[in-house]
Amino acid sequence: MSDEPAGGRHLLTIGQLAGYAGVTIKAVRTYHDRGLLPEPPRDTSGYRRYGAEHAVQLVKIRTLAQAGVPLARIRELLAAGPERFGTAIDEIDRALRQRSAEIRRTRQRIAQLQGGDRLFVSEQVAGYLDRLREIGISERTVLLERELWILLQAVEPEQAAAWAAGKLAAIADPEFRALYLDYDAAFDWSPADPRLPALADRTRRWYAENDPEPESGLLPDPAIARLAAATAAVSSPAWARIAELTRR
Repeated sequence: MSDEPAGGRHLLTIGQLAGYAGVTIKAVRTYHDRGLLPEPPRDTSGYRRYGAEHAVQLVKIRTLAQAGVPLARIRELLAAGPERFGTAIDEIDRALRQRSAEIRRTRQRIAQLQGGDRLFVSEQVAGYLDRLREIGISERTVLLERELWILLQAVEPEQAAAWAAGKLAAIADPEFRALYLDYDAAFDWSPADPRLPALADRTRRWYAENDPEPESGLLPDPAIARLAAATAAVSSPAWARIAELTRR
């Protein structure tokens, strides 16, 4: 004897039901688990058979879900009268508008991220970093510089602007560009590399000839200066050695 109600009203398999309603079988099972769609008894073959009332209920659930109604509120709406239904829909609409506004703000932040360096540093500094890339400085070194600029701008924005102007002027000098490219190439050298003393000497001479006030190029905050030096030392022992030789 079959467990189907008389009249053979329960004729659909779960797959057929899902297909008629335009949802997945997984969705039907989710609605069962949430108590939104009643499960019919199994027939003698062990299968659940669904009828028209299940299809109608499933279409209602799908319609509400596609409209953005949270699953947690669908049961309430299915059982609500016209007045309560209208009130609930207004509440859900307000929540969706708030969520939409949050999404717009998030997209704006993501769009800002496409600005790359300009999200974190001034337009002037970003231009300087772009110039470094143009002359062939490695992205690794450019990013290390950017991290230092972020710190410097946070601590001394006015000094950062002045220093950036000086850096832009320096990078226009062919001798400084050559010096910077060699310095960049030295990143992976051994700190005992015999080329380092000559590079340190060139660095010292360039600054002596082009910066009559050496103090103007120094970082204004001692803590930031120490942090920058420590970062360079960790990043490249060869750079740390160049700094040591230059100070002598």
